[in-house]
Amino acid sequence: MAVATTQEAPERVKAADECPECLAGNLGWLLTQAHFNLVSEVGAALEPLGVSNRGYHVLATARTGEFTQKELAERIGLDKTTMVVTVDELEEKGLAERRPSSTDRRARVIAVTKAGERAVTQGQRIIDRIQEDVLENLPAKERKVFLEALGSLVKDRLGQPAPDAPPLRRREPRH
Repeated sequence: MAVATTQEAPERVKAADECPECLAGNLGWLLTQAHFNLVSEVGAALEPLGVSNRGYHVLATARTGEFTQKELAERIGLDKTTMVVTVDELEEKGLAERRPSSTDRRARVIAVTKAGERAVTQGQRIIDRIQEDVLENLPAKERKVFLEALGSLVKDRLGQPAPDAPPLRRREPRH
C-alpha cells in the first residue's frame, strides 16, 4: 500500500483480495473498505467544483424541498454541528444560503443558489461516471440487484445507528 503525497491519488485502503482471510466475509469490514475508497475517489473528483462529498449531499438534498438545517441533517445522517459547519462552508462559497421559511417565520431554510445548482449538476455527472466505473466490476445483471439489496439494508436493518451507540460525527477523508 503506497502512501499518497499531495500530488498523487489519496492512499487506498487494502483491497478485499489483500485482506486477512478472517475478514474476507465480514460485512462491516468490506463495507468500510468500499466506503473509504469510494468516498476518497469521489471527494477528489468533486474538489475542482469547490464542494466536498458532504457539501454535495447537502446541496442535492436541499434542492428537493424547503428544509431547515436540522431537517437536512436528519435526512442525510449528519450531526447538527457538522451540518452547521457544512452550511457555513457552502454559504462562504456562494453555493447555498439560509433564507426565511415560507411556512414558519421563525425558521430558516437552506436554499441552493444558481452556483450551487451548477455544482450539483456537474457533481452528479462525476458521481454517475465513478459509480458506473465501480459497478463495471460486477456482471451487468448483478449491478441493479446489488444496489437494491444495499438500499434495502440502509432503509431497514441498517437505517439507524444502534440504540446505545454514541453520536457519529462524519468527517471527510483527509487527503
